[in-house]
Amino acid sequence: MVSLETPVCRFGWPAPDFDLPGVDGKRHTLSTVMGENGLLVMFICNHCPYVQAIRPRLVRDCRELRDRYGINSIGIMSNDPAEYAEDSFDNMVKVAAEFDFPFPYVMDESQQVARNYDAICTPDFFGFNRAGELQYRGRFDASRKTTAAGNVRRDLFEAMREIAETQKGPAEQIPSIGCSIKWKSVS
Repeated sequence: MVSLETPVCRFGWPAPDFDLPGVDGKRHTLSTVMGENGLLVMFICNHCPYVQAIRPRLVRDCRELRDRYGINSIGIMSNDPAEYAEDSFDNMVKVAAEFDFPFPYVMDESQQVARNYDAICTPDFFGFNRAGELQYRGRFDASRKTTAAGNVRRDLFEAMREIAETQKGPAEQIPSIGCSIKWKSVS
């Protein structure tokens, strides 16, 4: 498993559109998931220990961002499930139900959306304001492959709250770290 760090936020970069199938049986696009005050696009998966370490907190924060701040979220799974069966669509359905995801969990089977976003790892977070301009690309919190202490700074939550309130992200951002996206073999 290769661990990678995300690049620095490109403030103002426009969110690429997408049209992906969700575990809820619906298709989701950028316009259908955009919140009143912005959108958090998350590249996540089922098997990654970095994602597993934050999953309960991620669910909590996404629910609070939606309910209190008008920021919606979407989880995009772009790994190759042929190589990682735990990331299959059926297993995505199970994980979303088990953790009661308050956001659409969608599959990027072609991996084109991950390429369009220049996503490199799981988790990889993209925080957009209501105009669809990138304002955050940083870590969730100090967790790595294990969950950080309960009193750590909520980097992602605080950044998204700032975006909801001002439509601008914080100038200082700590990169996310995670497992590399499992790209399909090109033959």
